[in-house]
Amino acid sequence: MTGQTETTVGALPTATNGNSRVPVALTRLVWLLWLASVGVLAGQLRGGEPWGLADLVIVDGLTAVMWVAATFFSGVVHSYSRRYMAGGRAVDRFFGRVFGFTLLVMTLVAADHLALFGAAWLAMGLVMADLIGHVEGWPQARAAGSLARRNFLASSGALAAALGTLWWHTGATTVSGLASTVGNASPAVLSLAAGALLLAAAIQSALVPFHTWLLSSMTAPTPASALMHAGFVNAGGVLLVRFAPVVTAEGAVMLGLVALGAASAILGKLLKTVRTDVKGKLGCSTVGQMGFMLMQAGLGFFGAAITHLVLHGCYKAYRFLGSGEGIERESPTKRTARGSTGAAGVAVIAGTALAGGVLFGTLTGKGMGADGGLLLTLLVVLTVMHAARDLVADGSLPSAVRYGAVPAVALPAIAVYAAVYGLIEGLLAGLPAVGQPTALTPVHGLVAAAFVLAYLGVETGAYRHSRRLYVALLNATQPPTATQLTSTEEYDEY
Repeated sequence: MTGQTETTVGALPTATNGNSRVPVALTRLVWLLWLASVGVLAGQLRGGEPWGLADLVIVDGLTAVMWVAATFFSGVVHSYSRRYMAGGRAVDRFFGRVFGFTLLVMTLVAADHLALFGAAWLAMGLVMADLIGHVEGWPQARAAGSLARRNFLASSGALAAALGTLWWHTGATTVSGLASTVGNASPAVLSLAAGALLLAAAIQSALVPFHTWLLSSMTAPTPASALMHAGFVNAGGVLLVRFAPVVTAEGAVMLGLVALGAASAILGKLLKTVRTDVKGKLGCSTVGQMGFMLMQAGLGFFGAAITHLVLHGCYKAYRFLGSGEGIERESPTKRTARGSTGAAGVAVIAGTALAGGVLFGTLTGKGMGADGGLLLTLLVVLTVMHAARDLVADGSLPSAVRYGAVPAVALPAIAVYAAVYGLIEGLLAGLPAVGQPTALTPVHGLVAAAFVLAYLGVETGAYRHSRRLYVALLNATQPPTATQLTSTEEYDEY
């Protein structure tokens, strides 16, 4: 195209050739925090006892896991941003907010006092809203930041209501103290507090119908988006694990959590099918994945929720930081060859999925009884089936390679997932109310049927035959008008 010039990536800015020492200093500091966090995790793995400080913070297995994950994601974002944000007028402010956000996450996951937990939750949301609206003079970014800020304030309000209710009726002032005092509250009070906690988690994790703030946040610099999807939205899972004694006190609350998570997981998958932009697809994927995370907590598998949080964070940070490679520079009429699955392909897909479910159940012990583990194992089977189908249908590879690669890739991946799950479940073993799977109910059966039908509808393309469904899904992915760009030139300007 005329008027365009070729550019190359310059050298990584340093304290000597850059305008500021802040990026390199904070990058080194966050990696030092990661090393320290790894040391804390090693201590917990060796059987170290949790320790706290004056009822303000507590360092246990969950704290160690989240510190390692949060500082690692932040370290990657800091390192990436040194080149990505180089030359920006507000580069120091950006790095200051990203580093401050990291410290707030570390404070949140270690907070034991109810007031400190609530304050960290609020501050974390306000800093992330500022990152979403980071670009000065960009109306859409300012509108997206404002929308996110309103949602985060609502989430903090719901959390404050839950914490205030629990303190008033139990007398507990610490998260750890709730386990022994939650029995002092009536079922109605516990249901009210648990409902407020679920609302706070749903907003923060961008579950449907609160997902619009996330889909509006694409104005954030790409490194901030990576940090948001890898760390910020996962806070809902941490909240539920910390307050598991409250959430698990009433069976109806756990069923509601399963239904809410399942609805968001299914709708997130459907919303992704109608988005055409790379970051928009990733955002819809996050909506669905956060639904999976909260549903796992609703099944009583809080260890699975944290495992999902960590692994999804790694995957989504990688996908956002590499989103530029997802743009296809080819004729729109060109199509990638799709192979025919055939009878052999179907057998490979089905066999691998069932073997993956059996392997997961054998390694973790989940799905072997008549409890929520059956639904968890079903989700593993459907996930393996979806991944296997994509590989089998890749017409660019010979049939023998495709059929052989499916079990060779899927089964070791399941084994790695099970190993990580077992490790994290062991670290959470000392936390109250996190190791009891829920009993199966008709609601779980309906959820399982909904997942199977949604899977078949998406994989067979049946959903494409309804124009009304397509329009409804497309409308559900549209953020408020004030946050949308109307031309490419507007984006290029900022």
